[in-house]
Amino acid sequence: MSKREILEIRSSSDIVHVRQQVRTWAVAMGFGLLDQTKIVTAASELARNTVDYGKGGTVTLETLQLGTRKGLRLIFEDKGPGIPDIELAMTDGYTSNHGLGLGLSGSKRLMHEFEIVSKVGKGTKIAIVRWR
Repeated sequence: MSKREILEIRSSSDIVHVRQQVRTWAVAMGFGLLDQTKIVTAASELARNTVDYGKGGTVTLETLQLGTRKGLRLIFEDKGPGIPDIELAMTDGYTSNHGLGLGLSGSKRLMHEFEIVSKVGKGTKIAIVRWR
């Protein structure tokens, strides 16, 4: 039986809440400490981007079951300005706001699946999955 929850992301305190919920879900699903850390780190980066660049949005947490495999999917969505050049934004070291430039590319490396769709003037949707 799958589980689903949607969380609002509007401020720094919401980012903390997202981190806490993602860790709780990962622990409940039986992910080890290293996988928990990877999932929470990716979630934190993407939640921060949702606030800083997307002007707020949501994250949907979903459990997945594929045969005997279990997974955790996080879908971040915003209605912000969008990303004009996804390929450039995914480049290590690229930043549009004086950050370290590891948010998107780093999050992709931490997860098993990473999908991004963005339309300028419409917003961005990023789905990530970690399998156990």
